[in-house]
Amino acid sequence: MSQPTQEASTADLVKQLSEQSNRLLHQELELLKAELREKGKRAGAGAGLFGGAGVFALLALGALTAAAVAALATGMATWLAALIVAVVWAVVAGVMALIGKKEVEQALPPVPEDSVESVKEDVQWTRTRAQQGRR
Repeated sequence: MSQPTQEASTADLVKQLSEQSNRLLHQELELLKAELREKGKRAGAGAGLFGGAGVFALLALGALTAAAVAALATGMATWLAALIVAVVWAVVAGVMALIGKKEVEQALPPVPEDSVESVKEDVQWTRTRAQQGRR
């Protein structure tokens, strides 16, 4: 008679393991989604900063063009002022490009590292529990 009790106990353990594994899988998927959302936001911010750097680079080119025209047309004071503006725009573009590059690098690779590590731990825990249930 002790054998049916042991079989029922094993069945209960398998059922519990199945339920816990299912719940764990859902939790891991939620963690994965959250991590990918965060990486996507960083990549978007970096791309936006790259776009901003492009705008400021275009402004620098416009100011440099104005400086060259002013230098040829009117004399020292006008072109010098335009050159200063161009240098300021170029510095702004450079800073934005560096910040954008940093943001994109932090977002890559888009592998959810925390979730992968957590899943590995969960698999190991499940194996341990399954081996203990067999004993």
